[in-house]
Order: sequence, then structure tokens, then C-alpha cells
Amino acid sequence: MQDIRLKAFWSLLFWAFCCLLLGWFTNAHVAWLAYLSGVLAYLAGHLYWIHRLYQWALKPSLNFIPNGKGIWEDIFANLYHEMRRHSRSQSQLSSTLERLRHATSALPDGVVVLNNRNEIEWFNEPAVQRLGLKRHHDENQPIYYLLRQAEFVEYLQAEEYSEPLKLKSWRTPDVTLELQIIPFASKQRLLICRDVSAIEKTEVMRRDFIANVSHELRTPLTVIGGFLETISDMQGEVSPDIQPYFDMMQVQTTRMRRIIEDLLTLSRLENNVTLKDEVEIDMHAMLQQLHRDAEALSQGQHTVTLHMDTKVNLLGSYNELMSAMSNLTSNAVRYTPPQGKIDIYWQMRGEEVVFTVQDNGIGIESHHLPRLTERFYRADSGRSRDTGGTGLGLSIVKHILHHHQASLLVESEPGQGSCFRIVFPAQRILPA
Repeated sequence: MQDIRLKAFWSLLFWAFCCLLLGWFTNAHVAWLAYLSGVLAYLAGHLYWIHRLYQWALKPSLNFIPNGKGIWEDIFANLYHEMRRHSRSQSQLSSTLERLRHATSALPDGVVVLNNRNEIEWFNEPAVQRLGLKRHHDENQPIYYLLRQAEFVEYLQAEEYSEPLKLKSWRTPDVTLELQIIPFASKQRLLICRDVSAIEKTEVMRRDFIANVSHELRTPLTVIGGFLETISDMQGEVSPDIQPYFDMMQVQTTRMRRIIEDLLTLSRLENNVTLKDEVEIDMHAMLQQLHRDAEALSQGQHTVTLHMDTKVNLLGSYNELMSAMSNLTSNAVRYTPPQGKIDIYWQMRGEEVVFTVQDNGIGIESHHLPRLTERFYRADSGRSRDTGGTGLGLSIVKHILHHHQASLLVESEPGQGSCFRIVFPAQRILPA
């Protein structure tokens, strides 16, 4: 910009010098007329090229860009080069976008791009097949006009996309779809749709198999346990030499019966997606019962303390929550050496209420923590069997908390003890 001003300044200065020479040889009137004529011609030239630039800008094209004169020649030349660079960049972006669309179309999952108003901007071919979208007809339409299921609309409006949503396909009832929204860019969203029918069928078969096998095993184990108890109680029928073997068989039979009961409980929790027996729970009475049960299990070997900082009740299933909380307290007793300390807390934290079981027991190494709620996972298999655990307790706790929209937080260090927290959301809290 400085060059243009300098060129204009030197051009006008040179013309003024020429007019001064003309006035020296003629007179001042002639010099002024010549100077004004030159200035007007200079401005008229600029107006002409501005008009040419405006006319070209109405229909810009590299083939018809003006050549220009003087400074305008440089302006049009720079404009031409910028247009060339822009055209090349646009071609590269179009090519990249086309390759991206081809790659996305090759994905087995349906992909839908939504703008900040949840309107469809683009979708691939699997989305056409699974969601029933139509090319050029459904673009720029709000996604909830096409997917009208109440569960999906609530999922979309809640803006909590950490977990996917499973729905039965409205086009094919035998197909189960998993939908997940991923926010990206500036308030845009990516809707990913995948067919999980095969996974769902396998999961149902697994649950049915475990439930059926558990039912079938419970009766013979009950019979075996009953006969072992009867024989052991018969005076003189079992010699002292083989009595320890009968005791071992009874212990193992009892352990297998506990595993089967836990498997049946877990199967029932997995099949029940929603709670059917929600009631207001008197937490003061429940916690007092938990405290008494923990002390009875401890048999005076631990210091078990109950801390209740607030009086709030919960909305939920009494049996399920009692099972989950007693599972945590019994684990604390089992994995805390004698003379150890166990603290049970029930307290508000902001708008949430937290149930905490803290001990100074053996603790858990950090790499075990993410897998604690897996079925039959044991941080220390030998010690867990010695304490009578089945390996299913925390898995049952996870499913119970899922029913109550609660979360389980675990903190632990080897040799320093463990802290298990159940965080209940505000919608589950009732005034005592």
C-alpha cells in the first residue's frame, strides 16, 4: 500500500513540476489548466480501472481478468496469481473431500454429519441402508424428523454422549442398532450407527446359558450338600481319618452354591433393564443394619465405625442397594487384617449423595482397578478364595448401580487400604 501512495505522490509531483515549467514559458492560467487537466485525467484513469475491476468481480474468471495500466497492471497481476492459488487450493480441498467421502462410504458403520441445529449435512451409504435416509431428499433436514423414536430424541437433547444408545430398528425389528453421537469442530456432531444384532444375540445366548446351567446345577449341589451334612452328623459312620475330607467337600459345595446364587443374581440383573420395585428407602435404618452386619462378620476383630453427616433417603430398590452396599462392607472386612479400621460414610457432596467404605487393609495395585468389576476377575486369586469370595460381587454391584444411575469410584494403594465410593445422582435423593 505504501508503494501505491508513493507512486501517486511522485506522479503528481512530476506533473506539477512540468506545469511549473509550462507556466514559466507561458503564464499561470495555462499552467493551472494543464495541472487540473492532468489531475482529472489521472483520476479518470483510476475510475476507469475501478469500473473494470467491479465489472470483473461480478463474474470473476481467470480467463477474462483485465490487464491494466500502470499501478493497475500490478494490481491485476497480483489478483490473477491469488486467484490461481485459490483455484489450486480449492481443487486440492475438493479432491481431499472426495477421497474422504469415498473412505467414509467404505466404512461398515453408518456415518451422518450434523450441524449445530442437528440438521443432516452428509451421510454415507451404510447410513442409507440402516437408517433409511434418502439422497438429496433428507439432506438439510433435522435428524429428529427422520428418527422419531422417543429414546433417540431424549438422547439427542440430553447432550450426554459418553455412552451409546441401543435401539431396535424401526425398519427391521430383528435388527438392533447402536447409535452414538460424537461432537466435533464448532458445535457439529457425528452420528455413528452400527448393527450389533449378532453381538446382542451372542450376549443373550451367554446369559441364557449361564442362567440355565446355574439352575441345573443348583439342585444336584443341594442334594450333595444335604447328603454330606447327613453323613457327617451320623455318629460313628465317618471315621476320624476321613472326616477332614468330608469337611473339605462341604466347604467346596457351599462355595459352589454361593457362586451359583451369584450367577443367578447377576443374570437377573442383566435381564432387568429397569427397576420394578422403586420405593423410598430409609437410609438411616439400612445403614444401621449394614453396620451391624459388618460387625457380626468381623466378630470383634476390626473397628467398624458409621458416620452419618446428613439425613437423606434414596429412591430405589431396597434389596438391590442393600446387596450392593453390603458387598462393599463385607469386602472391606474380608480384606482388612485383624485390628484394622473400617469407616462407613453417608454424606452429601454438592447435589449428590455418596456412600463410602474406607479401610486400611491390604489394598489393591493400580493396574487391577479398571478390571475389578469384571466377572471372576481377582486381584489376588489365592487370597480371594481363602476369604470365601466368588469373584462376582463387584460385577453385581456394577449392574445394581447402573439401574440406579449411580457410579462406583475406587481408590487404593497396596498396604494403605482401599476406598470404595458409590455416587448417587440428585434425582435419586429424597428428604428424610
